Order: sequence, then C-alpha cells, then structure tokens
Amino acid sequence: MPRASAAVAAQTAQRVLDSATRLFASRGYAAVSLDDVAQSAGVTRGAVYHHYANKAGLFGAVAASLQANVADAVAVAAEVAGAQPAEQLRAGSHAFLDAITAAPAVQILLIDAPAVVGWQEWRRLDAQNSAALLREVLREVGVADALLDATTALLSGAMNEAALWVAQSDETETDTARDQAHAALDRLLASFLP
Repeated sequence: MPRASAAVAAQTAQRVLDSATRLFASRGYAAVSLDDVAQSAGVTRGAVYHHYANKAGLFGAVAASLQANVADAVAVAAEVAGAQPAEQLRAGSHAFLDAITAAPAVQILLIDAPAVVGWQEWRRLDAQNSAALLREVLREVGVADALLDATTALLSGAMNEAALWVAQSDETETDTARDQAHAALDRLLASFLP
C-alpha cells in the first residue's frame, strides 16, 4: 500500500492536534483517551501514535502549539502598540493575560500542563515563547542587564499567577477578575518603567 504524501501526513497530524486541543480544553487531560482523539479526528489510533508517540507526547505538542499562539498574540499586540517600548510592554503584557486566560489555553496551559509535562518543560516552553518577548522589551525599556533575568522571572511569574487567579474565579466573576488583574498589572508595569 503506498505511503501518504508529506502533505497528507501533515494534514493528518494537524487534524489530530486540533482535535486533541479541543478535547483537552473541554475535558482536561485525565479525561481524554487517545481513542477519543482518534475518533474526533477521524483517524485510527495508530495514526495518533505514528504522529505523537503517546498521549503525553500529543499533549506536549498541544501545549507547545498553544504557547506559540499566546506568544503570537503578545507579539501582535506589542507591534500594534507602536514603536515606544513602554507601550509595547504594556500592550504585550495585557495581551498575554487575555490570551492565557482564554479557552483553550487556560485549561491546557495553566491547569494541566505543569503536571503533565512537568514544571521544567512548562518553564522552558514559556521561556522560549512569551518570556523571551518579555525579556526583550524589558531590556528596551531600560532594565539593567544585571537585573534583566530576575525582572523577567518576577514579572512573568506575576502574570502567570494573575492568570491562574482569573482562571480560578467563579464563572460569573471572570470578567470582574480579569478587569482587576489588568488594573493591578498596570500598577506593576508602572514600577518597571522609567
């Protein structure tokens, strides 16, 4: 039997990734099986294994994809904010908070990923995506090189904790919690600006 072309294989892998993202976001990692993903994607379980090796590998790919999406939202917001680094920092930070607390990122990146992929991998994904952009703009606003890594870690940690706080708020209070987190974020960011 002829092998599928690279394009067909890539489409299959993407379909599996999209289905897994929807299922992990709606049910959580523990409640999703590879059979569920295969059925949702319209492929065999063997196809899922072929592209992602196992459930943890599939989840890791989903988390990496979502981290990249969050970073893209941050980059776009910073770019739209104009040429001033202070405005880029503000816009990118607010975009991060909104992107990470929206579905499907909230369940996958904030709730499941630290336990499933482990803290080291979760931090690595964050560091190579949103935190890399944060570090760059903090340098541009004048944070000294000697404090750049610590400042990036502190501000990134504060935003991640704020996102968790928003995510854990009562569903009827999510908008209020998000507004409060944005207001607090503005005050925190002001302390990093000249």
